Order: sequence, then structure tokens, then C-alpha cells
Amino acid sequence: MKIVSPKAEVSLYNLVKWITADLAVRLSAAVFVFFIIFDTEQERIRAMSTETFSAMAGRIFAQAVDVYNKVGGVDVVCPNPYPSHTIEADLFRKNWIDHAQWGLEDIIRDPDIEPEVALTIKRRIDRSNQERTDLVELIDSFFLEKYQGVEVQPSAKINTESPAWAIDRLSILFLKINYMSKAVETAATEEIRVKCADKLLVLKTQLVDLSTAIDELLEDIATGRKYMKVYK
Repeated sequence: MKIVSPKAEVSLYNLVKWITADLAVRLSAAVFVFFIIFDTEQERIRAMSTETFSAMAGRIFAQAVDVYNKVGGVDVVCPNPYPSHTIEADLFRKNWIDHAQWGLEDIIRDPDIEPEVALTIKRRIDRSNQERTDLVELIDSFFLEKYQGVEVQPSAKINTESPAWAIDRLSILFLKINYMSKAVETAATEEIRVKCADKLLVLKTQLVDLSTAIDELLEDIATGRKYMKVYK
């Protein structure tokens, strides 16, 4: 009969315990993503015929921020809950990339960062910037296709920026609101809390104004009062 030492039994117990814990974490993450996808589809069905574009984008950006706050990180693959090759998926991925880059920029601002690490992070930020630009151009392609049949009025004017670049600013604005809200909640003093609250109010005002401007721009393009021009 083979005798197992108490030490071996403990090692085996620890191994089983580690595997069980790892599986529990993976299962919990899978369940979380499943409910994100389910809730997302329900929201999408309810909102399809009633939302303005800025409202849809804002809803998806807020959702992406919430998911990133729960399970995200600079090395986490985007758990996109929307079908591939849809504008909703592109918007979710856009905000996720912006959020991850925000994290990378936080890392590189560390005054004690090692030069080799800083160089690696800088290269990742460069790649992220290119990915963001490519995604903005992809979103603009959605609008070009959507409005390609519009008859442009003789007096139509071009806008200073394309719709997708305005949406890029909207995505960043949601990140600023997210982190300023956290600053209000974690302020060390009442004076700091009030200052952060004032800044948060300004950001929310900007959100309303930018959302309105995006919808007005899209309405102008849809009616031929303005036209799109992109440069690739």
C-alpha cells in the first residue's frame, strides 16, 4: 500500500484549492459577460426607434465605462457585447480603447518609472493612437454610407470636423466625467470636493452641448444642409 506523506497531502489540497478558485473566477467573469450581452440586446431592442445618435453613443459609452471599471485594465481584451461589424460594437470598442489608453498614460506619468518600461508603454500608446484613428475613420465610413444618397443643397457647407471626430470627443468626455465623479467621492477635504463638484458640473454641461451639436450636425447632413468630407 502506497503511503502519502502529510506534506504531499497538503500540497495536493493547495493545488485543488487553487484550481477551484481559478475556475470560480473564470466562471464568475463568464457569467458577468453573459448578462452584459443579454442586457445589451434588450436595451438595443428598446432603444432602436427612439434614440438620437448621440443618446445611443452616450448609452454605449456609459456602459463601456461601467464594464471597464468592473473588469477592465490596460491588458484586458475588450469583452464587446455587441455583434461584430455594427456601429454599436465600434462605439463600445472606441470607448474601451480610450479607457485603456487613459490607464497607460497614468502609468507613464509615474516619475519613478524605469526608462525601459516607459519606452514600452510609449510604444503601446502610439499603437493605441493609431488604433483610435483607424476606428474613427471606420465610424465615419458608417456615416458616409448612411448619407450617400442625400442630395446636397447648393448652399451646403462643410463642417470643421467629421461626425466621428465629434464622437471621439464625446467618448473622452465620458471618461473625464467618470474620473471626476470618483474624485468628488474620494476627496480628502470639503474644499477639494467642492472644486471637483464644480468641474464635474462643467463637464456635464459640455456633455449636453456636445451631444446636441452632434445630433444637429447629423440632421444637417441628412437634409443636405452640410456635407461630409474625410481625408484618408
